[in-house]
Amino acid sequence: MLVFLKLGGSLITDKDRPYTARFDVIKRTAEEINKAINEDSDLKVVLGHGSGSFGHFAAMESGFKEGASTKSQWLGFQRVWQAAHELNDIFIGEYNKSGLPVVSFPPSTSISADNKKILEWNTFPIRTALVNNLIPVVFGDTIFDLSLGGVILSTEELFLFLIDKLSPGRIILAGKEPGVWADFPEKKHLIPKITPENYVGVNKKIASSQSIDVTGGMQKKVTLMLEAVSTNPNLSIEIITGEIPGNIYKSLKGVKTGTIIANK
Repeated sequence: MLVFLKLGGSLITDKDRPYTARFDVIKRTAEEINKAINEDSDLKVVLGHGSGSFGHFAAMESGFKEGASTKSQWLGFQRVWQAAHELNDIFIGEYNKSGLPVVSFPPSTSISADNKKILEWNTFPIRTALVNNLIPVVFGDTIFDLSLGGVILSTEELFLFLIDKLSPGRIILAGKEPGVWADFPEKKHLIPKITPENYVGVNKKIASSQSIDVTGGMQKKVTLMLEAVSTNPNLSIEIITGEIPGNIYKSLKGVKTGTIIANK
């Protein structure tokens, strides 16, 4: 089975401290993924990661979120690009040390967009990597956009496009929180399951990220994943925590935790 697994920026960085990677967490998540893959020869993974305190603080400091036409806006675009790639370099380095055959596919070099919608993405390299038992890595990145000049696309937006190209059986979004809270920031009640049918009722309860998040926080994640299951009814999606050691490994092995997003 092919699984899309995202390691959230809130998990692999300290989102409240600028440009601060959590090396111990990155290393541990790599070990958990390695263990799951070694135990299941049929398991293939496309990895994604957020930009956390790298991309989001760069966006805040430079004032860039979307739209680039002036010199200062393009310099902001470049600063966010640089920050996102700095974190990706750290991520790839630590995952390589763990023995995982990861290959980075920076979205900024291969995607063209129009009004924040992906127009073209040559996925042949990603598909070839998977066939040959390599692990593709994508990440939140700056993208050149026909209408807006430059934009930022989240990993979830990248996954949404890749679903039709690669047909994953599951998507796992591993962050700091154990799922989607019904009462954030009190954090006493998790929402066990979100579907298109009950989303209207739970939408008002879902709060965006408490930390800086220029890509929309939890609410945007849920909306994108609901779009995914609406058009791919057999797709299984889970929002889980990666803070608990062993949780990512268990999820890759099929153990359901956190909040499930499903078509019905």
